[in-house]
Amino acid sequence: MSSRLACIGLIATALTVSGCSNMKEWEQRALSGGAIGAAAGSGIAYIAGGPVLGAALVGGAAGAAIGGLTSPDQVSVHK
Repeated sequence: MSSRLACIGLIATALTVSGCSNMKEWEQRALSGGAIGAAAGSGIAYIAGGPVLGAALVGGAAGAAIGGLTSPDQVSVHK
């Protein structure tokens, strides 16, 4: 059941991200940071046997915050 839920979440995320165009740079960094953080958090929790949904929420929030708070000088996006 959890793998089915993860697959549905992945498809929903892919559809959501594909619809995001013409965004500002900080919005792109926040979105990608949140996606990477959620994926990393859920992956680590799954391997460790912890709560996958909670880890995905915490990882996504942390990734979005870090991505949104960085400046273009700190992150080389277009190079």
